[in-house]
Amino acid sequence: MSIDYLNKLARLRTDKNRNRWTEATTFRAPHKPFLLLSVMDIAAQSELTSPFIEPTFDLIERFARYWSLIMPVGTTGNMAYPFFHMQSEGFWKLVPKPGMENEIKDRITSSVTRLKSIVVGAEIDQELFLLFSEHKTREELRAVVLHTYFSPEIRQKLLLEASENQEAFEYSQKLLKAAEKIMSYGSEKPASIRDQGFRKAVMTLYAHRCALCGIRMLTPEGHTIVEAAHIRPWSDTNDDRPANGMALCRLCHWSFDRGFMSVGRQYEVLISPLSRQEQNNPGPIMTLEQRPIFRPSDEKHIPDQECLGWHRKEVFRK
Repeated sequence: MSIDYLNKLARLRTDKNRNRWTEATTFRAPHKPFLLLSVMDIAAQSELTSPFIEPTFDLIERFARYWSLIMPVGTTGNMAYPFFHMQSEGFWKLVPKPGMENEIKDRITSSVTRLKSIVVGAEIDQELFLLFSEHKTREELRAVVLHTYFSPEIRQKLLLEASENQEAFEYSQKLLKAAEKIMSYGSEKPASIRDQGFRKAVMTLYAHRCALCGIRMLTPEGHTIVEAAHIRPWSDTNDDRPANGMALCRLCHWSFDRGFMSVGRQYEVLISPLSRQEQNNPGPIMTLEQRPIFRPSDEKHIPDQECLGWHRKEVFRK
């Protein structure tokens, strides 16, 4: 591999300030390194199919995950900042939306929302794209970023995070191919990888939309209101099939787990009579009663009626 890109990634223009940044990030701003690590993760999943980088939810989520793993609690990383400023490195060129050519000259780092309103993405050098696409060269570039911008202890955390993310992705792909009920899915996986993989599979199928109420709320910073929920607990069944899961918003997830909501034989929303008790004010939940749930388009991933039958019998409050 040409040492040109190894040198470029080792000499990123980053803010150096010992009062602002700690030894963990070698007293430098970690924004650009986190973004590059996130791009490498997307490439490892074969989801980087061209030299064009879009500020997708998946990329933003990876950036946010790296930030929350290393940076102090309560701080928020803004991916728009490195996405814009990476153009100073010579291998990253912003691509403006039609009519936004002049706007791109201004600082557009205030938020991801503003970034997306002005650019469609960024083009990277063809050679760098090819290096990201190959496992060996990608990991050489990852090693340079880790060793240049992070302390030894932090390097290990970031390397483990990248490895677990890749394993979780591969597990999610296995789950998405699962058509038959195999009770051993996930039993050989560490809980962290299994949970991530199940979540990735369910979020892919439901596109971050709650199966019961239909709400879909994504923040520009890479957060979603929807969670991946098992219908029958994995601890009881070892069943990680997406058909034993649904995407549920936090209110519907809580209500489903505690028996205030369920799903009927015709895939209609069921509301427990106990939700109408005097001390309760179920509000908009009551408007969902008997409405059809939102389901994946692939038949094999539609919630399993055997699992739902268990929930109606064992959990739902009649």
